[in-house]
Amino acid sequence: MALEHPGTLRGRLVTLEPLSLDHRDELADAVRDGELWRLWYTRIPAPDRMDAEIRRRLALQDQGSMLPFTARRNDTGRAIGMTTFMNIDAATPRVEIGSTWNAASSQGTGTNPESKLLLLGHAFDAWGCTAVEFRTDFHNHQSRAAIARLGAKQDGILRAHLKPEAGYVRDTVVFSITRPEWPGVRLGLEHRVAGHLPGDPASPRLG
Repeated sequence: MALEHPGTLRGRLVTLEPLSLDHRDELADAVRDGELWRLWYTRIPAPDRMDAEIRRRLALQDQGSMLPFTARRNDTGRAIGMTTFMNIDAATPRVEIGSTWNAASSQGTGTNPESKLLLLGHAFDAWGCTAVEFRTDFHNHQSRAAIARLGAKQDGILRAHLKPEAGYVRDTVVFSITRPEWPGVRLGLEHRVAGHLPGDPASPRLG
């Protein structure tokens, strides 16, 4: 059994397209927005490494362990980052959403929560996943806070788990959302997205 790539997932603020080498130049421009590769606690590709990173993700797709996307803002049409389904357990089924980065100028615009809404919706509603997992570096406090805002609960910390290119041994914080929690998480994400839609004065800007 395999979980097939869902193809393009369209929201109101963002569209997730199957990752392609044709996206290389756009993604190289997006990662320059905030110079994201300079963050020492992340594994975000530098502009000159974007081709290699796309090829790496596509190779993992061929192996059945990753389904990668390019995220594109609907209002500007610009590519703003990458995200994936990864560590795919098709038998359970269970997946991780990860290897995500977004251009600095897109942060706080609602595109990230809607990306997660689209991915979680497919994982739970189309695939019937029992749980969806998120992982991040212990030192990446921004990512940890963003994952918690999704409604995910922390499962624990994998001590001395990975050795990133920065040269230190990383502790990995693991979060998850389970199938019974999904309806509440979905409502929260829909409310956050609505706060960024034109002509919706009722909802606050929740990031």
